[in-house]
Amino acid sequence: MATMRNLTRCETRWIALGGLNGGIMSEISERFHRIAGGFTARVVSVSADAWDNPSPCLGWVARDVVRHLTEWVPPFLADGAGVAVPVGPSVDADPVGAWQVFSDGLGAMLSDPAIAASDFDHPRAGRRTLEDAIAQFILGDILVHTWDLARATGLDETLHPDEVASMVAGLEPFGDDLEKSGHYGPRLDVDEGADAQTRLLALTGRRA
Repeated sequence: MATMRNLTRCETRWIALGGLNGGIMSEISERFHRIAGGFTARVVSVSADAWDNPSPCLGWVARDVVRHLTEWVPPFLADGAGVAVPVGPSVDADPVGAWQVFSDGLGAMLSDPAIAASDFDHPRAGRRTLEDAIAQFILGDILVHTWDLARATGLDETLHPDEVASMVAGLEPFGDDLEKSGHYGPRLDVDEGADAQTRLLALTGRRA
């Protein structure tokens, strides 16, 4: 069973990350596949007996990390853009299948120019294109939860360095507002020379 060094709050992040703002549609699609692909690599590598390991997220086990992503994103996109993310099997019965159906569905939306450029208008998240909403609100969540899943199940915790640097740049300007949002644990102190991933984890209340 994995040993947890810290626990943090892990909830939906209602903060538009400036460093995660998308550019052209193909760039956002490519970034989604890169980030989601990293999560997929961990999901398919989790051993059957590790899905109930505790995660760094307070009160969650490993399968709950998948549950979180597959359950909060579909209604968020449905409310903002009227799109339906395909529903896979239950996370309790088949976390791998649940993630793959979800990930494939989002990837297909981003690969369709008309859908990707469609209007997204959400009462809490504002108005933008669907692809920008995915870039600003969802990519960072998948990225950080990749680390949570890896830590819970003893897999490779290394995140994509370019995406890490982008997210750090997007989060740092928020300062203490991150914790005040209620979606992150207290920011942790790190050494001045800490690498970008360590800084990102610390910003979100996680210790590398």
